[in-house]
Amino acid sequence: MPIELLWLLVPWSLAFVFLGRLRSCPTRLSQTADLKVSVIIPARNEQARLPPLLASLQAQDYPNCEVIVVDDNSTDGTSALARAAGATTLTLTEVPEGWLGKPHACWIGAQQASGELLIFLDADTALEPQGLRRLVATYAGAGGLVSVQPYHRMVHAYERLSALFSIIMMGSIRSFTLAGHRIAANGSFGPCMICSRADYFRTGGHHLVRTEIIDDVALAREMGRRGVATTNFIGHGTISFRMYSGGIRDLADGWTKNFARGAMTTDPWMLLMMTAWISSSSATINAVSGWPADGLSNWVIAGAVAYVAYVAQIWWLLRRQGNFGLLTALTYPVGLVFFVLIFVRSLYLTLVCNSVRWKGRLIPVRSPV
Repeated sequence: MPIELLWLLVPWSLAFVFLGRLRSCPTRLSQTADLKVSVIIPARNEQARLPPLLASLQAQDYPNCEVIVVDDNSTDGTSALARAAGATTLTLTEVPEGWLGKPHACWIGAQQASGELLIFLDADTALEPQGLRRLVATYAGAGGLVSVQPYHRMVHAYERLSALFSIIMMGSIRSFTLAGHRIAANGSFGPCMICSRADYFRTGGHHLVRTEIIDDVALAREMGRRGVATTNFIGHGTISFRMYSGGIRDLADGWTKNFARGAMTTDPWMLLMMTAWISSSSATINAVSGWPADGLSNWVIAGAVAYVAYVAQIWWLLRRQGNFGLLTALTYPVGLVFFVLIFVRSLYLTLVCNSVRWKGRLIPVRSPV
């Protein structure tokens, strides 16, 4: 084996360390139908994305559930749509000073809720058949704060540009490493979070993270400091979503909002491993591109072998996260270029402009403590 290959495959192997044990929601359903559940949906201008979630909730067979949609000052028909579906609908106006929109909507929804168990769902999610039962059963087995990253369903080619973002985001949460439960989670997944009403209000819930852009990560950390541990799962077979269906600008703005800020709060060892993995994937492309000039040199051969290894690994990592497909893995260099461009944009807006724009609002960015 040429030494050049080791330089590429050693960092490649790190992905199995930081994302080697994806954990799904349990398939066995416990008898929890007597537990009252409040599903809380923060929604701002979600008229186009909300119907699949409301329809999936109406199709659930869990008998003891209330649905609360918190309309965060929408300018479309979000409220009317929610009321027509039979959901309790709260209509908010301007966000109070000292709050960001989503944490405030979640907090207001939780105060209105009467259930023993609170389930916060993003408006672009949808539950699979018996998905609500699986979420309740997952909480019953884990306790504390439970979050589930939905299975990513995509329609258009541009949506698959989320591939590398998905891998890095899943790794940064520190829940799916080879160490398993021996390493505590470093955050939670905002699209689907579950906790008891008692734990939520005892710790302070979203009031703790009222100024946080990445409120899901911050909430897990703040509740953890108050004795409520976080357990994370992937949602294949339980819950899905379609992120950023509004076009490539929508996708770019969404990842821009989260990514640089997320990098600044990621565990340093995880960040180092993921940086080495990304750098090696880039070096692999560089090695292969030298073939016209250098012929079949050791570096070119190493790059070709490593490229095949990266394609296989990326496909393996993505296939339980969403319908990305093999073509996404084969063309990962395209996704890598997009990833770098969005990361640089996110750094600029976060560190230089100190604000990002999302859903028509200019959101200030605080420096990490």
